[in-house]
This record gives sequence, structure tokens and C-alpha cells, in this order.
Amino acid sequence: MEKLVILLLVCIGAFGIANVYGQSKKIVCYVGTWAFYRNGACQFDVEKHITQNFCTHLLYGFFGINNDGTIRLIDPDLDLDQEWRVGYITKFQNLKLKFPGLKTIAAVGGWNEGSKKFSIVAASAELRKRFAVDAREFCLKYKFNGLDMDWEYPADRGGNVQVDKQNFVELLKEIRSEFDKSKLILSAAVGATEFRGEISYNIPLISKYLDFISLMAYDFHGPWNDSDPYGGFVTGLNSPLYVGPTDLTDREKQYNVNSSLHYWLSQGAPREKLILGIPLYGHTFALVDPNQHDIGAASNTAGTAHECLQTGGAIGYNEICKELEQWTRYWSKEQKAPYAVKGNQWASYDDIKSITLKTQYILDHGLGGAMVWSLDTDDFIGVCGNGVYPLMNTIYRILNNGQTIPPSTVPPTTAIPTTTWSTQPTTSTTTPAPPGNEFKCSSDGRFPDPKDCSKFYVCSYNIAYHFTCAQGTLYNAKLENCDYPQNVDCSQVESK
Repeated sequence: MEKLVILLLVCIGAFGIANVYGQSKKIVCYVGTWAFYRNGACQFDVEKHITQNFCTHLLYGFFGINNDGTIRLIDPDLDLDQEWRVGYITKFQNLKLKFPGLKTIAAVGGWNEGSKKFSIVAASAELRKRFAVDAREFCLKYKFNGLDMDWEYPADRGGNVQVDKQNFVELLKEIRSEFDKSKLILSAAVGATEFRGEISYNIPLISKYLDFISLMAYDFHGPWNDSDPYGGFVTGLNSPLYVGPTDLTDREKQYNVNSSLHYWLSQGAPREKLILGIPLYGHTFALVDPNQHDIGAASNTAGTAHECLQTGGAIGYNEICKELEQWTRYWSKEQKAPYAVKGNQWASYDDIKSITLKTQYILDHGLGGAMVWSLDTDDFIGVCGNGVYPLMNTIYRILNNGQTIPPSTVPPTTAIPTTTWSTQPTTSTTTPAPPGNEFKCSSDGRFPDPKDCSKFYVCSYNIAYHFTCAQGTLYNAKLENCDYPQNVDCSQVESK
């Protein structure tokens, strides 16, 4: 009898282990849709470049929120497919035909959308109800399987410090009630650290209403770090796994994956609902002294902008992996993360080794899966010698017991046709705005080039992309598109 009990306990224990390691894990993948406007090898088109079935949930980033409680198309020229528009939503949804079982989710918010409008809507019972109803109708209209709330952040950045934390709960409760009518998914991306959680989230209650919670366990350090004694910045790792030797204060000891996860667990978040965010990009700094390049070294500004992201202080894995032979690479044994130095440039990023450790960490802690920001900064065309999507392949392989990513099971020809982007007379080519370019984006949208009637700018998330109309056409500001010359008034433009 005693042997039978022992055998039973062993079987139960083995089953428990198998249940943690063998259960289906989520792989939640964001796409920054503005990457469609990037040039050359940097351009990311979901139709062309999502060729493998590595995501369980694919998130369309982003849609906005209006003060009246409705969802806003931030870039309708990209999102919609009428006439000359790109039809990116349709391209996105066609992936479900290519990869059966894939769930697509509309992400609302993001850093640029800020907090104020979310705060206004969440403060009113009437607006909360309107948003919940509109969100359900939006998902059904555009064939999304659910909504991702990316409010950055409740009680901060223009929000209401006193009431946002509780109002966020009330907003999620209202959405949950509405979404249950159509069996829609409701998720949220949240700031990961303890100080963010205390300000912004009632963790037990938001966990009640959300299907899963994506911890944004990155941006712990960047070229905004606290000043060094000489008035500049200090270098730090974007997404370290553990506390490091330069983390001396209580606040600094929160800036890592492990501390963040254990805070959320201690506050009652169910581990199976927690999805660990993994960045496929890094942050860069310019060093004050190239000879002083350890973690915590003095920096006076953000690092140089690169070809794809075109933003100082940020670098995609697809950018740095091409250059690594020119950099000196280092590995933090304490924090389990790489960094690299080239002259006065200092970069923190994630690579195959660090992502292997983070993905194994997900299994070891019984979490619900991995989230990535974002697919368009992995090496999605395979220029760095490790095949296409080396980071995503690493995550998939570890979460799926060493299996490789299965190919598409449905021919792409079954997809719903979309409007072609490059049809006459709307054909145009794009280049990054040139260095020193004086054009500044006042808002997202299309704007004529004030110096050349054959050119125009597309502003997306504060970056201006420069387009040239096809030969024989000019930019029609009224139509916001390239058109035949007889239809265009160039009197206000100094044509070249």
C-alpha cells in the first residue's frame, strides 16, 4: 500500500511538471503598423513578411481613442482598403486564412496616444459604456478576435492621479460585460515595475476581467536615465533579467524582469494570465568617454539614429545584428543580458542567448507565455546569418518543446483581395526624410512637400516619411494622393 501511495505521488508530481512545461503557451506578437512606411529592407508588410506560424495572437498596433468614447483609426489611409488605400487591416485578417487558429487583436493606445483621453472616458459611466459597445462593434466590423488595452498609463502622463486606478477597473468591467456577448478576448499591456503598479493598477481586480496581461518588461533603462553627477545620462540595460551591481537604490532594484514578475505575483496576478514581454529592439547612448563604457557609464545624449527606426536612442535587432562585427560585445553575467560598444556609441539589446534565458524563465515560473514588441524589428528577412526571425524562432522552439515552426497550411491565394498600394496614378516611392530635414510632423497624416509638388510626407508616430509620386503625376493635397497634373494646383509650391 505504501508503495502504491508513493507511486501515486510520483505520478501526480510528474503530471504537475508536465502540465507546466507541456501546456500550450501564448506567443503574443505586436506589429507596429507604421513599419509599412519604412524604406527598402526596413519596410515590414504583414502580407509579405509574416511567413511562419509562430504567433498565437497577433496585435495590430495601434488604434486611438476619442474623447467621446469611440475608437479612432489613427491612419485610415493605411488601415482601410477603399480606392487607393493600403488595406492593412484586411491584409492582417487574411493571415487567419493562412494560419488557422491565429487570433488577431486590435491594440488601442500606445505611448503616443498618451493617457488623458483614456482618463476622460474611464471617469464617466456613460462613456465607459459607449467605449465598451463601440469596441465590440469595432472588433466585429473589422473581424478582430478581441481588444488589447494599452493605456500608458493610468494616473500618469495627463491622467487623473486620484481616480484613474479605480476607473480603469470599472472600464475593464464594462468591456468584459460587453465582450462576453460575442466571446471576444480582452487583454492589456501594463507597465511592469512595482512603482508603476502601485500608481496605476489594482492588480487583483484587473486580473479578474482580463484574459491575459502582457508585462512590458523592457524600457527599464534608456537615454532618459537619472542624471550622473556631471548633468548627463548613465547607460543601463533595456531589459535585464535580474538586478545588477549598479542597482543600488530600491527604485533601481525594480528595473529588471525578475523583480517585476515577483511583484505582480505577490499582488495576486494569476501566473497563467501573465505574459512576459520581450523586446526585439534595444536602446542606445552616446558615451561621454569611449574608454568608460561599463553599465552605468556617463552619457551625454541618445545614441545615433539608425536606418530603420530613424529615432535617436533606439535600435532594432535587425539593425544591430548587421553591425555587430564592428562592435565590441559584452555580457552581463549578473543580469543575463548583452550590450555592445562602438566608439562613443553604447547599445543595450536582446539576442538569441538572452532571449533563450528569458523564454526558459517563462517555463520555469509557469507563466502564460511570451509577448514581443515587435515583429518588425526581428531579422525578418534573414540578413544576419541566423535565418529569418531568429529571435521569434528561439521563443517558439523553447515554448513548444523544441519543435520548429510549422509552415502555412493554406495557400495564400485563398485570401480576400486587397487594394494594391502601387497603382497608377497613385504609385509612389519612399525614402527616409533626409538628415537635417526641416519638415516637422504636427500630427499623423499626409502632407505636401512645401518645396516640391511631386513629393509628399506621411507622418506616422512623429516620424516623417518622404514619398515621391510616380513620373508624370503630382501630389494632390485635396485628395491626399498622387494625381494627374491637370488636377493639381501647385501655385503654393516651389516646384523643382
